[in-house]
Amino acid sequence: MFNEICIYEAKIEKQDEIEALMREVAEFYRSLPGVIDVRYIKRTHRQKDFGAVKAGEPPIRLTRQIGKVTYILYLVVEDEKAHANLYKPALEKYYKRWNRCLLSMPKILLGENIV
Repeated sequence: MFNEICIYEAKIEKQDEIEALMREVAEFYRSLPGVIDVRYIKRTHRQKDFGAVKAGEPPIRLTRQIGKVTYILYLVVEDEKAHANLYKPALEKYYKRWNRCLLSMPKILLGENIV
C-alpha cells in the first residue's frame, strides 16, 4: 500500500466551503480504481504538554482558531501508479476551488506501509 498525508492550512472564513469540497473530493477519490481509504480530518484538539501526555491526561479541545484552520488528508491507495493516476483528474476538476480556500501550499508526505 502507498500512503499520502497532506496538511492544509485554510482560511478561517472558508471553513464551510473547504469542508463541503473535502466531502466532494473524498467521494471522487473513492470512485477511482486503486483507492483504498480517504479521510479528511480537522484539527480540533491539542496536547497541553508532554507531562500531561505522560500522565495520561486527555487532549484539550480547541476553543478558537487564530488565523487559520488546519486540516489533514489521509489517503491510502494500492501503489504509486494508483496515486499518480488520481491526481491529474482531481487537479483538473478541483484545483481552482481548492486553492481559493488555502493560505499556502499544503505539506505533502508520501510513503509505503511498514507495518
